[in-house]
Amino acid sequence: MVVARRRIARARDAEDDDDACDDDAEDEDEDARAMPSPSVVLATAGYDHTVRFWEATRGVCYRTLQYGDSQVNKLEITPDKQFLAAAGNPAVRVFEVNTSNPTAVASYDGHHGNVTAVGFEPHGRWMYTGSEDGTVKIWDLRAGGCQREYESRGAVTSVVLHPNGSELMSADQNGNIRVWDLTANACSCELVPEVGTAVQSLTVASDGSLVVAGNSKGTCYVWKLQPGSKTTAHFEPLHKLQAHNGYVLKCLLSPDCRLLATTSSDKTVKLWNLDDFKLERVLEGHQRWVWDCVFSVDAAYLVTASSDTTARLWDCSTGEAIRVYSGHHKAAVCCALNDSAVESAADEARAEQDV
Repeated sequence: MVVARRRIARARDAEDDDDACDDDAEDEDEDARAMPSPSVVLATAGYDHTVRFWEATRGVCYRTLQYGDSQVNKLEITPDKQFLAAAGNPAVRVFEVNTSNPTAVASYDGHHGNVTAVGFEPHGRWMYTGSEDGTVKIWDLRAGGCQREYESRGAVTSVVLHPNGSELMSADQNGNIRVWDLTANACSCELVPEVGTAVQSLTVASDGSLVVAGNSKGTCYVWKLQPGSKTTAHFEPLHKLQAHNGYVLKCLLSPDCRLLATTSSDKTVKLWNLDDFKLERVLEGHQRWVWDCVFSVDAAYLVTASSDTTARLWDCSTGEAIRVYSGHHKAAVCCALNDSAVESAADEARAEQDV
């Protein structure tokens, strides 16, 4: 796995691009042929121990990966669309997106239970995870092993990165939300929206202005934050939304900060307008629990994954399902979509200089 981590690190470091091309050619498995880099990467996974890649517009599965260790709980695509992280029990496996290589190129082991959250910082240099073992971990993709670990004292259900890049927020089954200050390397804030009620999902607005938590009683709590702040010093209660009659399994703010999507055990997906928190659309069609969702970068579309074994692509303006992705044999519980433009090496360098 050392060679694999070096491969990932080389893909992260723009200044080493030329060397990476030469070295990767030597490291590449003969069976792993390069594939065209798609502008839209869409993947789903679940309890049939497979990860499936889809042609988003046609609804055709063009690649299937076997994940023999366990079910797959969460998926995340790196910002550059080169790698896919699949979180299982108890490890995270990383696969190449643009080759036919069926084998994970890296494995991140260290959790002792289901990994329930995975994500990357915007430049893809480090990864964060959360687990039912009660910990939040940070992994430097340029080095091996876990770099930091935070104890939540409860089974972690959700972890998100604040847009300021210096804080992680986690939620757990005990109903706690914690803010982890990465600069101070400590918990800087704790709150319990509803005592004894598990928080199933967290989402933070792309401009840092809002945080939403969805719980197992179907309620979403909304807090106002200070946009542009380097630290989350204060959660100002803004709204309490009774979103569903069943569990809220996922809540997600749209990239344009206009909509809140909620998915539920009641088989529906709902879109809420953030101006007044009124229900804008009910997306109906799934036959069982809807576990996960992800917006397109322009917030025009939403992809959902369900226990009915399908994923669906919805038009947010009409509420219609315009594609059904069928192929899983058991519950599909996670989906990942990256249809954003990839920053060039020069863009990344300028971004780093501005920080």
